[in-house]
Amino acid sequence: MMNRRSFLYSGGILLSTGKMIPSLLIAKDQKVLPRVLLLGDSISIGYTPYVQEALGGIADVQRPVYEDGKAENCEGTTKGVSELDRWLGTEKWDVIHFNFGLHDLKHINPETGENSMNPKDPQQAPIRQYRKNLTEIVDKLKETGAHLIFATTTPYPNPVDGPLRMPGEAQKYNKTALKVIEKNGIQVNDLYNFVKPQMESLMIKKNVHFTEDGSKALAGEVVKVIKEIVLRNP
Repeated sequence: MMNRRSFLYSGGILLSTGKMIPSLLIAKDQKVLPRVLLLGDSISIGYTPYVQEALGGIADVQRPVYEDGKAENCEGTTKGVSELDRWLGTEKWDVIHFNFGLHDLKHINPETGENSMNPKDPQQAPIRQYRKNLTEIVDKLKETGAHLIFATTTPYPNPVDGPLRMPGEAQKYNKTALKVIEKNGIQVNDLYNFVKPQMESLMIKKNVHFTEDGSKALAGEVVKVIKEIVLRNP
């Protein structure tokens, strides 16, 4: 009799009669969902599970994860340039929703690369480098043929717990990003202006991160733009 272990390695489906039919035959009857990739920092990690839940049965929503299944923080454009090929993999994506900015504008110790509270220390990716990095990322994303959606960097309170993020930098980085994004005809999901008037109710105090309700609210905006695309192109 076939035991559970041998069944799992057989690549088939075991019927109650003891007969086995190839799993490939079953797959033909299953609906292939549009594949959606979410790229972003810890803000996107917060809203990812709610987006996946809301789009269940409509789209296959994924994000980069480590081997242990833990969500990977895509951080800023510096990491994006070096890791994008790995995140994209070899399979086709139908929609890619992405954001970079919140890590780029923070200050770091130039000797150690660690987060810094010193305003004299440089930003992780100063604005010119941010523009160059984002342009390189966008060029590579366009090669996938996926529908691209760029989410603007969300605002943060002043003061904010470290690392140092100076007031007004999110607006500057968004302005720079939008020049690259609009030049390439990419759709924008303006999360900055969605959050700005309701920061107190959505965000953790003195923090760049969001409460659970805040992450759910962001997810709603992400779901809205993705759902419009996948339902328009079934």
